[in-house]
Amino acid sequence: MFIFSFSLILSLKSQELFVGTNYHPHDDKNIEKIKRDIRLMKEAGLSVVRLGHLAWDSYEPSEGKFDFGWFDKVMDLMNDAGIKVILDIAIRPAPIWLHHKYPSIDIVDANGDVRYPNHRYMEDVGDPMYQKYAVRYADTLTKHYGKHPALMAFGIDNESGDGPISYSETARKRFITWLKKKYSTPDNLNRAWATQRWSRRLNQFEEVGFPVATHAADVPERMLDFRRFVSEEINQILFKVIDKVNTNAPRALLNTNAWYYSPLKYFDYSAIAYSGKMTREGCGFYPGNSLTTNWGVMGALFGIARIQFESTNPFWCSEFTTMTAVPNSIRKSAYATLMYGNQMVCGWTWQSMHSGEEQYLEGMLDWDGIPNRKYDEYKKIATEFKKIEKYFPYKVQAEVGLAFSFPGQIASAYFPEQHDNQLQACFDLFYHRNMDARVVEISKSSLNYKLLFVPGVAVMDETTASKIREFVNNGGTVVMTGNSAVVDETGKVFASTHPGRLNDVFGIRVGSFEETESLNEISKRSFRGKKIEVNYQGKAINTESARFDVIESKGAAILANITSLDKDYPVITSNKYGKGRAIYVGIPAKGEVLNPLLDDLINELSMKKGPDVPSGVMARQIDKNHFLYLNVTGEPKEIPVKGKSRSILFDKEYTGNFTIAAYEPEFIEIN
Repeated sequence: MFIFSFSLILSLKSQELFVGTNYHPHDDKNIEKIKRDIRLMKEAGLSVVRLGHLAWDSYEPSEGKFDFGWFDKVMDLMNDAGIKVILDIAIRPAPIWLHHKYPSIDIVDANGDVRYPNHRYMEDVGDPMYQKYAVRYADTLTKHYGKHPALMAFGIDNESGDGPISYSETARKRFITWLKKKYSTPDNLNRAWATQRWSRRLNQFEEVGFPVATHAADVPERMLDFRRFVSEEINQILFKVIDKVNTNAPRALLNTNAWYYSPLKYFDYSAIAYSGKMTREGCGFYPGNSLTTNWGVMGALFGIARIQFESTNPFWCSEFTTMTAVPNSIRKSAYATLMYGNQMVCGWTWQSMHSGEEQYLEGMLDWDGIPNRKYDEYKKIATEFKKIEKYFPYKVQAEVGLAFSFPGQIASAYFPEQHDNQLQACFDLFYHRNMDARVVEISKSSLNYKLLFVPGVAVMDETTASKIREFVNNGGTVVMTGNSAVVDETGKVFASTHPGRLNDVFGIRVGSFEETESLNEISKRSFRGKKIEVNYQGKAINTESARFDVIESKGAAILANITSLDKDYPVITSNKYGKGRAIYVGIPAKGEVLNPLLDDLINELSMKKGPDVPSGVMARQIDKNHFLYLNVTGEPKEIPVKGKSRSILFDKEYTGNFTIAAYEPEFIEIN
């Protein structure tokens, strides 16, 4: 019988940074090797380990026959070593024995072919029998380990957005049941899906088939509903597992590697994020192997923001790159994450893999178990983090929200620029300014911000439109970019004036769009392709856009025009509405176009700017007297500071300005 430790409750009140690893003792269950690995973990200063992912049948090798004896020893050894455990509830992939007993769990591809589960994530998570056994497994595992003193958190599934969608007959029947609940009658469904087009009318729900696209613009209304259905089934099983943890282990934290935006099965994770039940949002942080480039780090940091949403809890990078990362690049990435509220750097993986699909994936130990340079780098990270941890995790304090929209992402598949890409372009604006920004789901958010970006939110439902209207009316400033408010919640293009449901707020009429490459045949600048010139407040800006909106002012002031075509086309407008302002940008979000506009807005709205640092330095003011810096360039950078300061990281004293070496961090205390 395990005795629960109250250290977990106390740890919630203390500040700590965790450095650890993902570990796979189920590969050989060799206790002597496990003891040696734990000793090496301790010598490296690692304080947490993630276990159990993708390993359901290591605990339940056959139906109903659970084997925990071998893993009890692992948990006890971790506890003896003072290493905390994140124990994943590996409800995916499902064991082969379960596939064999219930073939309805198997994935059926869009061609109708049953796919044997050779690869991971090859189960239909909406299948009732799958959910029954997955919840039973979660119930048994959490009851057994919920009070173990080594346990810090349970992991809820892994990469839930990954894996193919199933097009089986049982899935089709579940989809029909979902549609009946939503639409009640075939007539309602026909109206929503515009089935008068191409003679697709349905006389009964049983005639519904899967909306499998044969070309890019196929069946948008049906596709939107189908992806909502898939998303709700994923969230359904996740909430069931969460509820089992809360029942059986109410003191345990909950975490997940929430790769919801995998292109295979992208789902609406905001339902989980805004539920408050995932007490530690998490992701795999994979910025690539480079030290000298930063686009990979920026993309991975965007991953943190789009999973964290508006949660004020610390974030956990429950997986962190190892592989062939250039020396010092892992450490560089680790410090970058601290500026976005991260509390954990958990390396994937401990040992280079011996077998399976990841047999050439390299870890902190080589294939023969000997530590390599990445082990040393994680050891350095752990040593340095211990010096500064009492000041962390950093609490994000944002005055700007960046709107995420799951239906907007699905609908934007029909545009040259997808919603996700526009959202990242807006995120990058604030990355470069060292300013905090929150990714928000408008319908679920209180919108307590000075500035709101709505980047390519194609679907504009009544709730979202009303909240934007209220936000502006009450004094907020909104910036909406191209491809926004194009279709209603059913996926049909608005028959009313665009931007749909908000044209009066923005004081414009968007009548149509033009293709830039075609109009460049008559370019005044002899431009070709997608290139255009935008004139903002007298400043010429060159950019590219496949399309641009044709905008008519209905009271809005024109701030910028496209000036390179046959005539000037308004492209940025500003309209006063209530106490606030609504700004429309008639092309997708582009940094070069939005940067001067944002600089003006920051000053006009008295927004708090990031620390004063040279270009190429990431920085955050952690509290009144402490600053974290990271030089992400290959040359030294001088940091302007008045008076005396002390480096807590390197135990140095500074007077006035100081210099940070290439690719190095610094953490100082101002005297």
